[in-house]
Amino acid sequence: MITMTEIAKLTNVSQPTVSRVLNGNMNVAPDIRERVLACAKEHHYQPNALAKGLQGSKTHLLGVLLTDVSNGFFADVAKALETEARKHGYSIILFNSNYNTDSEREYLDVVRRYRVDGVLAVPMRETSDIWQGYAENLEIPVVAVTRQTKGLDSVYVDHAKAGELVAKHLIHQGYERYLFIGKDYDLKYVGFCHALSQWGQAESVSNIVYQDDTQMKAALSTYLPCRKQRLGIFAGNDIYALRILSFLQELQFTVPAEAGVIGFDDTMMSRYLNPRLSSVSQPIERMAAEAVSRLLYRIEHPGKHPLWDCPLQASLVPRQSS
Repeated sequence: MITMTEIAKLTNVSQPTVSRVLNGNMNVAPDIRERVLACAKEHHYQPNALAKGLQGSKTHLLGVLLTDVSNGFFADVAKALETEARKHGYSIILFNSNYNTDSEREYLDVVRRYRVDGVLAVPMRETSDIWQGYAENLEIPVVAVTRQTKGLDSVYVDHAKAGELVAKHLIHQGYERYLFIGKDYDLKYVGFCHALSQWGQAESVSNIVYQDDTQMKAALSTYLPCRKQRLGIFAGNDIYALRILSFLQELQFTVPAEAGVIGFDDTMMSRYLNPRLSSVSQPIERMAAEAVSRLLYRIEHPGKHPLWDCPLQASLVPRQSS
């Protein structure tokens, strides 16, 4: 790729003059300007975004920090964010923390060095003060995606209401015992329990924190033996749900006659499993559009603004597994 210095040599002008021309400064003689632009076009000159960032100009780069790109949902989120950013003339740099707090902090340092104009992030610890501190250190706008995050603009699905949707579906389908697979502080579980308690089923719900497959299979075995009462299982994501379906098959439980399973995220695999997986669908494209729009607003309007909170509604997609 040709540099400004090389263009200067080829056109017999100074490097500062080349810089002025390529940065849109009109105070250059027309013949020199035309010569420089023609040379740049002929040799496919591309500006150095990092160098522009160091000079204080916009790089038109957005950092995107996710927790696990191997999860189909987050892969879809990354794709939607990139598509939306490109509509506004921005590119993204993607980072994957892999649910590792050290990696999360390290990648934010990299983001700072790249001088990106803003960050779209899925925080690991959205309820703590830590991300507000990260944003202050970065000195650029940060918008949280998929999770309501303390101290940050956030666009996300209302997980508590999504949990209520799942509980009501399982009740209407005739399940009599209920199990949530995931953290007990997850708002999906909070909403799930709230809806069940309203239907007088508070004593029938339990929770298992997913650790590993061996632990999960052993824990499930303690909940399954009572075949007279159908068990409705709400998994915190589709990956958990896929594993649960596999364990139920190994344990010779019929789905959904004896045990029903509902996932979360409605990833592509949910439509092709046997049985096809019921799941909660999130409006990914709208989430991406809202998040990018807010981040660009912050970039264009620096300074203090009231925090922006944008909860979106999920929808339940019932299939064969429930």
